Amino acid sequence: MTRVQQEKVYEGVLYQLKSYIEENQLKPGDKLPSERELSEQLNVGRSSIREAFRAMELLGLIETRRGEGTFMRAYRPYHMVELLSNFLLNETRTKEELMTAKQMIEKEVLLIVKGKLSDHQFTEIRKILKNHPSGERHQQLFQYFFEIGDQPLLLSMWQFISGFTHTVHNIHYEDEWYEEMLKALERREALEILQLFR
Repeated sequence: MTRVQQEKVYEGVLYQLKSYIEENQLKPGDKLPSERELSEQLNVGRSSIREAFRAMELLGLIETRRGEGTFMRAYRPYHMVELLSNFLLNETRTKEELMTAKQMIEKEVLLIVKGKLSDHQFTEIRKILKNHPSGERHQQLFQYFFEIGDQPLLLSMWQFISGFTHTVHNIHYEDEWYEEMLKALERREALEILQLFR
């Protein structure tokens, strides 16, 4: 499936969920169908449902309760989902801005942890880089940085932006990028960290 097709599926799922909420007049506390049920109803993959649920959860429209399911949260205008999908997925300029925002937050957390990393933490960073496949290591690595830096709000913002960024960009970081990042952190060099994102 091409990236354009993925965008269409993802956008379609958001519209379908929005329609379902409006047609069933769901109120805060009402339960949504499961990912499996929605996948069958809408004839799309569960991963597309999961991605749409994540976007809606980050907007505060729904909440997932472990072992119970997905429920409506406090009222927010549901047209936000429509605006968001149009804004984020259709505008070329916005796609570039998403990448810029993602990199700004990554840059910030590296500057925060610079000079605070212990030998043990450097060992953990190297383990993440070695033991995770290339598609996962960036996510795992930066999640670790946010934990070290004690930045839960920045982590939430980054996860939100990162989730959308990956639907419109095929992002790949070479091994050399991570090597340069490690060197910059070991040397505690802010300028070298900034140069990683040029």
